[in-house]
Amino acid sequence: MNTFGKNFRVTTFGESHGTALGCVIDGCPPAIPLTEADIQPLLDRRRPGTSPLSSPRPESDRVEILSGVFEKKTTGTPIAMIVRNTHAQSEDYDALREVFRPGHADVTYHAKYGIRDHRGGGRSSGRETIGRVAAGALALKILAQRSITVTGKIVAVHGTTDPAAFEREILAAKEAGDSVGGIVEITATGVPAGLGNPVFGKLDAAIAAAMMGIGAVKGVEIGDGFAAAGRFGSENNDAMTKDGFATNHAGGILGGISSGQDIVVRIAVKPTPSIAKEQQTRDIHGNVIPITVKGRHDPCIAPRIVPVAEAMLALVMVDAVLERGKGR
Repeated sequence: MNTFGKNFRVTTFGESHGTALGCVIDGCPPAIPLTEADIQPLLDRRRPGTSPLSSPRPESDRVEILSGVFEKKTTGTPIAMIVRNTHAQSEDYDALREVFRPGHADVTYHAKYGIRDHRGGGRSSGRETIGRVAAGALALKILAQRSITVTGKIVAVHGTTDPAAFEREILAAKEAGDSVGGIVEITATGVPAGLGNPVFGKLDAAIAAAMMGIGAVKGVEIGDGFAAAGRFGSENNDAMTKDGFATNHAGGILGGISSGQDIVVRIAVKPTPSIAKEQQTRDIHGNVIPITVKGRHDPCIAPRIVPVAEAMLALVMVDAVLERGKGR
């Protein structure tokens, strides 16, 4: 599936080494002020080549709005946005034309389609997230009009929760030709009570699906998540007072519906699978061979996944807000 959302529908397109990537948004309300300058800041936070902690691929990732905007306002018609690839080095991947990289979707794409774009992973590349971030920037703008904000941060890298050690852990892995994973926390504030639907329309289920739709994410928890499994009910329940709730172990969602508290989400981000260390793999002919992945890769995906996760939470929230506006 390449389309996300029910009311605010986002279709992304493009590959890591293709001509361009982008999105088409259908269902955006009219008269929302919008220019490229509203979209670019979130893309700038996602783009590579900005620090020693990210891939050195020097893409500017400049967004172009192609449709759906007139006199700097949305018209209610589909909005198309693209970002052109300008610094792809496809020759770096020539040796991988018939080789599956460990930890990547190479082998599964080949199994499903019988063909794959070996250049940087094609559609399975993290670069695919450009379209979601562009759409998410618009979603954030719509939410801001309703006093809802979404922010994210790294809370752990390679098992350490000390922010002062995050950069050291990442650079040490990079120096060793390896990579590390991390945990990112995303919070939506100003969320009104009553968003989401019971049973199969749960808000937390939509959030979990959105986060698991990010390629590097291998786990999601809402509120205290897995920690709740080790508690008594008396410890985990959020006591209610005349002013609201005393705690927020539930992460702002009860019964699949927002409670009015902050919505707190954490995601587990796996280590970058493309590493310089030698690994064992096989080729499309079934031969077992050693592999050392060349090219430009992030030693840790967590820093650049923060704006992606913010965008995905924003897309879920704007969809829920528009659903409520339909009287449900």
